[in-house]
Amino acid sequence: MTDRLHRQFLPSGCMAALALIAGLLAGRVHAADSNNPTGSTGLIAIAKQGAKIQFFDPVSRKLLVSLPVESNPHELAIAPDHNTAYVTIYGPGVYGANPTPNHKILVVDLASRSVTDTIDIAPYVAPHGIQIDAQGLLYVTSEVARKLLVIDPKSKKIVDAIDTETSGHWVALLPDASKAYISGKDDKPYIAVIDLKARRIIHRIAAPRGTEGIAASPDGKHVAVAEHFAPALMLIDTVTDEVIAQAALKDYPATRPNLNHQVRVRYTLDGLRILTSYFVSGLVSIIDADNLKAQTIVPVIKGPMGFAFAPDGKTALIASQDWGTICVVDMSGRPHYVEDFDAGGGVETLAFY
Repeated sequence: MTDRLHRQFLPSGCMAALALIAGLLAGRVHAADSNNPTGSTGLIAIAKQGAKIQFFDPVSRKLLVSLPVESNPHELAIAPDHNTAYVTIYGPGVYGANPTPNHKILVVDLASRSVTDTIDIAPYVAPHGIQIDAQGLLYVTSEVARKLLVIDPKSKKIVDAIDTETSGHWVALLPDASKAYISGKDDKPYIAVIDLKARRIIHRIAAPRGTEGIAASPDGKHVAVAEHFAPALMLIDTVTDEVIAQAALKDYPATRPNLNHQVRVRYTLDGLRILTSYFVSGLVSIIDADNLKAQTIVPVIKGPMGFAFAPDGKTALIASQDWGTICVVDMSGRPHYVEDFDAGGGVETLAFY
């Protein structure tokens, strides 16, 4: 009774602080957005080049477990309770050249660090982008079928297959799961906006230079999208679905026309900054989310891809697909490269949990 009375009269801010402290004491910190996870229990990395799922100690960064899997594991989603991870198995090819695409999503138990099940999405193939909502439903792009699959992982059933029109390379899910935004590389000159209640496309946002990495802000108010054929970033208002800001990414080396410039996009945990990776030149841009022209360039290692943020937000990890390492960037003060450690293979995506 005393505990209930204390909770009843504590200000909401105090309750939130207590919840955060409880999470820290439990060894886990759950971000408000399930698709921007963090935590202090472990670090999982998907080595696309090495066809492995890797587990590291989140503090010492020592490799703990390496699980061989089928060729080209790609993307990662972590369940809201941080007990399970889901990994898309794309197939042995790459975008536009994947003659024998796979049709599986691996179910990974994070406590035992083992693959415990498989979700078969056939007849749909080439699963790539993956997101998860607060109830645990998965949203997976099938690149070849041009569908966004809604999957119940408990029953392993496909609840719906929504037309995306574009190839659907990556997907950004709003935190309230009201809408999904689909990028398509060079396939269509627009971003497809899907109403997840109506299960259909409701907007096509013009993007004539193609689209690459895409991410929703933690508060769901914005979606940031990297252009495919230009070192540039677009910011979308998720109420109007209009582009409200655009900026070239400064200090990027000059390259030949029609070159894929950057790959990944990720908001920091607090939503104040946006990170983009410049794959071919080994650069990461750290951008003020309220002023896209305020940018800091951090040289890392060739082939940077996915990002992960430590629970305190002071450290970012950047996967290097080309060099098989993971770079450590200090985000406090002026962001800068600190060191890198062996990832046991070319990692595309990773996360603390």
